[in-house]
Amino acid sequence: MERFDAIIIGAGHNGLTAAAYLARAGLRVVVLEKNPYLGGAASSREIEPGFIYSSCSYALSLLRPEIIRDLDLARHGLVTIPFGGSLTLLPDGRHLASSSHADIMRREIARYSPRDADAYPRFARDMKEQADLIRPLMMQPPPDPASLSLTRLGEGTSHLRRFAGTSSAALADTVRFWTLSAKDLLDRYFESDVVKAHLAASAVIGTGLGPMSPGSAYIMLHHRAGGIDGARGAWGYVRGGMGTVSRALAACVIEEGGDIRLESPVDEVKASSGKTTGVVLADGSEISAGVVLSGLELKQSILSLLDWKVLPKGFTERVARFKTRGSSAKLNIALNGLPEFAGIDGDCAALEGDIRLCGTVADMERAYDDWKERVMPRDPYIEMVLPSRLDPTLAPPGKHVASVFVQYVPDSLIDGSWTDAKRAQLQEVVLDKIERHTPGFRKLVRHVETRTPADLEAEIGMTQGNIFHGELTLDQLLFNRPLPELSRYRTPVRGYYLCGSSMHPGGGVMGAPGAVAAAQVLRDAGVRPRRRP
Repeated sequence: MERFDAIIIGAGHNGLTAAAYLARAGLRVVVLEKNPYLGGAASSREIEPGFIYSSCSYALSLLRPEIIRDLDLARHGLVTIPFGGSLTLLPDGRHLASSSHADIMRREIARYSPRDADAYPRFARDMKEQADLIRPLMMQPPPDPASLSLTRLGEGTSHLRRFAGTSSAALADTVRFWTLSAKDLLDRYFESDVVKAHLAASAVIGTGLGPMSPGSAYIMLHHRAGGIDGARGAWGYVRGGMGTVSRALAACVIEEGGDIRLESPVDEVKASSGKTTGVVLADGSEISAGVVLSGLELKQSILSLLDWKVLPKGFTERVARFKTRGSSAKLNIALNGLPEFAGIDGDCAALEGDIRLCGTVADMERAYDDWKERVMPRDPYIEMVLPSRLDPTLAPPGKHVASVFVQYVPDSLIDGSWTDAKRAQLQEVVLDKIERHTPGFRKLVRHVETRTPADLEAEIGMTQGNIFHGELTLDQLLFNRPLPELSRYRTPVRGYYLCGSSMHPGGGVMGAPGAVAAAQVLRDAGVRPRRRP
C-alpha cells in the first residue's frame, strides 16, 4: 500500500491550493481527481476544435493576493486581464455602460438621474468600507463567539478591534449590508431603475435568493471583496481561460514535490478508532495517510465518503440540512465572428467586461419566482462575457468564444429531471434572449455547450449544481459555514479535513478555503509553514 503524509481529494483550485501549501511545508502529498482534467469548476477545455471554453467559472477577482504571492503563480503562468467595464442592457433599449473611471461613470449615471450620479460615490465608498471589513477574515479561520479557549477568544478579540471606536450608526450600516435585500439597500441610494438593475445583478449570482430577498445585499458585498492587480473590487479574465489558474497551482504542487493523479476517483475515506487511515479508490486500491483533505462539497465529503457509523449522533442530519440549492446554468458558445449589440458602439470599453441582459429588479424577481416554482425559465437573467476580445489564445483568428451565465435555473424541474430535450429548450430560451439584444447572433453560432445544475453535479460534484458549494446566506457564513463544529476545517474523524468552498469564507475562485485548511493541518501537526522571501 502506498503511503503519503497527506491525501487531497479533488484537483479543484482549493484542493490544489491546499496541496501546494502542504507540499511547501515538506509534507509528501498526493492529489486524487476523478476527472481526466484539472481544475473542477476552474477549468478550460477545447470542446470545439480551436476554441477554448472556461467550462464553469469565467472571470477572476476573488483569488487571494496572498496566495498569488506565496505560491508565485505569476511565474507559473497566471496572467490576468482586467475588465474594461461592464454593460447592462434592458429590453426597452436603455443601457448603462459602467467604467472604473469616476468621471465617465458619473456622466453615464447622470443620463438617467443626476441625483443618482451624486449618490454613486457615496454608495461605492460604503461598499468599499464594508468589503474592507470582510477581507481580513478571508485568510484565517472564522471567529467563534461560543468558544472559551484562550486562543479562540484572542482571535475573536482581534476581530472586534476592527469595530473599536465605530459609531452606533456605522455598526447599524454594517448590519444592514449583511441582512437587507439588494433592492432595499439600493433604494436607500438610487432612484433610477436602470442604475438599480445594473448594481443588483451581482446580488443574484449563484444563489437561491432574489434581489428582494433579505440577505441578498451580502452577495453584492461578497463579489466586491476581491480585486485584480491591486484594484479592489475589480474583475478580469485569465489569459488562456480559467483553467490557467488551476494549471499554475498544479505546477506549484509538482515543483514542491507533490503528486497529482487524474482519473483517480475516491470511493471512501477510511477511519479506524476515530482517526483517518487513508482512502479507497473506485478500483479498490488503497492509499494510506494520516491526513486527508477533501476539496469536494460538504455533502459529498461527509455523506458520500464516510461510514456514517463513525460520526456523532445527529451529525449527518445537520449536514444534510446545509442549503446547496442550485440556481445557475452555463452556456459556452463558439462564434464565427464578433457579435454587435443594438445601440452600442463596437469600441465601447464596457463590451470587454460582463454584459448583463437583465431587465429591471422586478424582472429579476420574476425570474426568481420561476425558479421557486421549478419551471423552465421564461426570461432569465443572463450575464455574458466575450473574453476572446482581449485574449486571442481562446479562438482562431476572426473567431470568438462567449461564456454565458444563466440565472435562475433549478436543479430539477417540476415535471421531472433534466433531459436532452429540456436542455435544448433551455438553450433556445437563452439564445432567443441574446438574439433580441444582438440581432444576428444566432447566425454566428458555431457550437454550443449547455450545462444545467444537474450537469454540474454529475461532472464536477457540486451538489444540486450550487456553484458556491452552499448558499452564501447569513445562516451559512463565518462560524456557521458549514456548521459550527466544522468551522476549523476539521471533521469528527481525526485527521480528516475539509478544504472546499463549503468552508469559510465561501465560494468563488478564491483559494482561501484551501489555504486556511492547509494552515490548520500544519498547526495541528506542529509544522511551521515555509514562506518565500
